[in-house]
Amino acid sequence: MDKLKMQTPDLTDNNIEQIESLFPNVITETKDENGNIEKAVDFDLLKQILSKELVEEGDERYQLDWPGKKSSLLKANTPITKTLRPCREESVNFDTTENLYIEGDNFEVLKILQESYLSKVKVIYIDPPYNTGSDFIYKDDFKRSKEEYEEDLGVENEEGEKLFKNTDSNGRFHSDWLSMMHERLVVARDLMREDGVIFISIGQNELSNLISLTDNIFGEDNRIAVVGRLAKSGGNKGNFFSPNIEYIIVAAKNIGKTSGFRDDMDDKLIKKVYTKIQNGGQRDGEKYRAMGLYQSSLDPMRGCINQRYYVEAPDGTLIIPPGENFPLEKVEGSKVSPKSKKDGVWRWTYGKYQEEFRNGNVEFNESNNDVLYDSEGNFSKWNVNTKIWLNDRVEAGQLPNDFISKFENRHSAKELKDLGIPFEFAKPVGLISYLVKISNTNNDDIVLDFFSGSATTAHAVMHLNSEDGSNRKFIMVQLPEKADEKSEAYKAGYKTISDLGKERIRKAGKNILESLNSKTKQLKLGEQAVDKSRLDIGFRVYKTDSTNIKDVFYHPNDLKQDQLNFLESNIKEDRTAEDLLTQVIIDLGLELSLPIEKKEIHGNNVCFVQTNALVACFDDSIDFKVVDEIAEIQPLKVVFKNASFRYDKDRINVEERFKRLSPETKVTVI
Repeated sequence: MDKLKMQTPDLTDNNIEQIESLFPNVITETKDENGNIEKAVDFDLLKQILSKELVEEGDERYQLDWPGKKSSLLKANTPITKTLRPCREESVNFDTTENLYIEGDNFEVLKILQESYLSKVKVIYIDPPYNTGSDFIYKDDFKRSKEEYEEDLGVENEEGEKLFKNTDSNGRFHSDWLSMMHERLVVARDLMREDGVIFISIGQNELSNLISLTDNIFGEDNRIAVVGRLAKSGGNKGNFFSPNIEYIIVAAKNIGKTSGFRDDMDDKLIKKVYTKIQNGGQRDGEKYRAMGLYQSSLDPMRGCINQRYYVEAPDGTLIIPPGENFPLEKVEGSKVSPKSKKDGVWRWTYGKYQEEFRNGNVEFNESNNDVLYDSEGNFSKWNVNTKIWLNDRVEAGQLPNDFISKFENRHSAKELKDLGIPFEFAKPVGLISYLVKISNTNNDDIVLDFFSGSATTAHAVMHLNSEDGSNRKFIMVQLPEKADEKSEAYKAGYKTISDLGKERIRKAGKNILESLNSKTKQLKLGEQAVDKSRLDIGFRVYKTDSTNIKDVFYHPNDLKQDQLNFLESNIKEDRTAEDLLTQVIIDLGLELSLPIEKKEIHGNNVCFVQTNALVACFDDSIDFKVVDEIAEIQPLKVVFKNASFRYDKDRINVEERFKRLSPETKVTVI
């Protein structure tokens, strides 16, 4: 019977296996600290294999580097033994919700989620510290040994806090911040789907470094954009310019598999631009706008060899864009290749023009614009346009602008005030909703924010679901950072930022549901109400903690004779069956949002995760009738406590029963 590892995967071993599959000749053997032989990589040979030139140490190359970079990469690849413990009393609709709020160091949480959410997250939005010289960032120690990382990853100060003020007088001002971001983004990338995207809000201080860092981790080809955002209007701070703009770095995990962004059509643009109405034909009564078939901005020397030709106007005359070269034959469709940038071209090839003409998408207008030529070399009285239909554009959406001006920070101040949540510097709900929506998210897509703060992202996801009836799920991660005792949040009873974030989600969910009820009562004839039964305004709270398993499970060499009584059970005394189930779910790579059902069978407490994906029983003494009943439903996985079996023969009997009654079930113990 297998035993669960009860720790996050060792990515160094996984990476070595992947390198071995590509370059087996760079794999060598070395001894670990205990003298055991293990695989290793000959890095000098690997560097040479990846280079077309002779590699010598000290070669100059283009890269982003800083003190602590290698240590942060080691940390990202090192397994940890931390786990999550459920907190039902702080949750909302724990048994039915698919949303998660996780309290703890976000690096530890990302490591814990690595297997359960590998390649499953569609959108990540984070608003990390901007490193302005007054921000608190996560305190990390880059001088600790691998063994110390395994025992207690992450450093706390004397007060037990993991944050420190990173002032610009610190000699590692940029390095500390970069290391903190590097290790988190490396792990976060693994959680993203192949078509996933990440949005990172940032100020000017670390903008250039963060662009280089994301290019380094995601690949420069996967950088989608660096978007400007109007954070506020006006103001008179600063020495040279008033700082009103922030930035959002947008990157894809695999840009070739990522759908292009689309936004809703702007109502003001619709009223201003789509002013024509079709009279007759298949699209009678529809609105459209006219766009010139000839656009002076088109570069004729960039692949437009088939786009300079005659078209026939209603009076039989021929029309062509301006230029110096004309077709020899004076009939519609006759072409000439542009010889210089002076030879204008149409937007379409002639074949495309014929198709659109047959479909009624071409119109001619008499005009005095003196732009188009006729076949005699004179200015034509005609202009020719293509029809851009409003209905087509509304359905397809419009391309978002790379400067976002409609979600200023003052909007978030009002949102939080309306909820009675005292918090400063939150991002507006509208901004996060906008980013999630243009990312083409759908039902069951996961949105992750591991710098959750006041939980704006959770609020935005619920709000967006209430508008379009989708079932996007959120995962919020926030350190239980102490609120400033002088702050309004502390005075209002919120001792930590995570306390405030959880309360915001509770209040926002309640408000969204009340708003939906009100809208339902005011529906017009023919309008469809959002299905409130599908709207998930709950969340499961989990908190990071040390493993449920006693330390000797991981470090058996530390065992001493006087500790034998301590080993009667390998489970820590203060841990519940629900704690154990959570760690098993994580260790088996299952999602924490799966439905859990508890049943009492023959006096034993049994947990069913997603019906039969996992069945677990952690009672100290198991009735063998329970084993038979569990086997009858043929679960994929079954987990028991090692201490549940008094004798080795009992464990063997359990395995034999499952082999006979449910041979496909994988049986493990902790």
